[in-house]
Amino acid sequence: MLVGMQNGMHTETERCVRAVQSKDARFDGWFFTAVLTTGIYCRPSCPVVPPKRENMVFYPSAAACQQAGFRACKRCRPDTSPGSPEWNERADLVARAMRLIGDGVVDREGVPGLATRLGYSTRQIERQLLAELGAGPLALARAQRAQTARLLIETTPLPMAEVAFAAGFSSIRTFNDTVREVFALTPGELRARAPKNRTDPTGTPGVLTLRLPFRAPLNPDNLFGHLVATGVPGVEEWRDGAYRRTLRLPYGRGTVALTPGPEHIGCRLTLGDLRDLTVAISRCRRMLDLDADPVAVDGQLRADPVLAPLVDKAPGRRVPRTVDEEEFAVRAVLGQQVSTAAARTHAARLVTAHGEAVDDPEGGLTHLFPSAGSLAALDPGALAMPAARRTTLTTLVARLADGSLTLGVESDWAETRARLLALPGLGPWSVEVIAMRALGDPDAFPATDLGVRHAARDLGLPVTPAALTARAEDWRPWRAYAVQYLWATGSHPVNHLPA
Repeated sequence: MLVGMQNGMHTETERCVRAVQSKDARFDGWFFTAVLTTGIYCRPSCPVVPPKRENMVFYPSAAACQQAGFRACKRCRPDTSPGSPEWNERADLVARAMRLIGDGVVDREGVPGLATRLGYSTRQIERQLLAELGAGPLALARAQRAQTARLLIETTPLPMAEVAFAAGFSSIRTFNDTVREVFALTPGELRARAPKNRTDPTGTPGVLTLRLPFRAPLNPDNLFGHLVATGVPGVEEWRDGAYRRTLRLPYGRGTVALTPGPEHIGCRLTLGDLRDLTVAISRCRRMLDLDADPVAVDGQLRADPVLAPLVDKAPGRRVPRTVDEEEFAVRAVLGQQVSTAAARTHAARLVTAHGEAVDDPEGGLTHLFPSAGSLAALDPGALAMPAARRTTLTTLVARLADGSLTLGVESDWAETRARLLALPGLGPWSVEVIAMRALGDPDAFPATDLGVRHAARDLGLPVTPAALTARAEDWRPWRAYAVQYLWATGSHPVNHLPA
């Protein structure tokens, strides 16, 4: 069982051997198997005949395997494993660093930029990443660049020079050497081996079609239902069986269409600048909570006799999150003490008045959600809302705009909660909802939420916030997932995959 898995599973040789011998896909991303006799490394679920146990060595990351001189298996493609769930479950330095590396910060700002965002020295970060993952930030970013390069090589007709630039390599030579070292193939050989149907059928520049893997089970109902039911017109829509939205990215703008499937999430990205590919994928995976470990989550929640029937009925619920933390915080304020429909209306007005227009020939997306900077400059008198909420919104966007409040993936969850609570008009409900869906804290628990309290009443649980919070102690550290199961007892559209 994955329940209670501790950090550093790669050091538990017997467990790793059993996982490899049983080809257990639940462990993909938790550790990697390097084979001494072949010089390759694999995911635990690799379909080939398992090697002899004396020929197996286990590493905590693909980067550590590459640093040790192993190349990626051509059968199981370990570079495409779901990410380790640890980085979305923890808020310590290593987890925050890994979230930033996944967001492309090292490629854009270097290791000094990573250190500045985290408030630690580069030496401290190097030491801790090396101790836990067997590789430093540069090696981890290099492994990610190699994965991005492979994706571009196999799914686009881009010239190799453009692939190298888009993947974050500083030179063609470094790109060629890295691809050859990691995959034991030249870039041209990788492209020749790629299935022809993986490329975008329209051949449209900047459009990529790919698959986002996840650990099963995954229940798409509340995940896509929530995103669509609360979606802001012009920024989000449901079209042709896909959730679509606009993206504000470091180098430009983009749109994405995400389609739920039984084995993967279909992802169609349209990017103004292909250098944004890595961060776009990272943010979409984060929004859909695709690196979660549903077996561990559901295993613990199922131990509660009240939650067990809900989990058994529809296991694998994820926490719907966001691609833009600042955007979500603004929307949380707009949603205070109003219906979902009213919150969407307020947000749509802001988008129309202050959002940046985008072209979307494939659908009805019209704008990016306005940035905190643009909202900080607006006239408070133009906001059609009660004076207290207007003060809350203007104070929030001012703090976000001047950098005194940050909600990015590098955020310390406890410290950010305290800063949010210090703002006027942000109470426990707003802060916990922001913690759950923007910060990504898996233990966030909005005990005062009306839907949670209605579900608690119907299930015979305590309904007062203090008593319910005490009752929920057994659900830790997965209370945000318990909220999804509680919400699912209602008939609200957030619980249903759109028709």
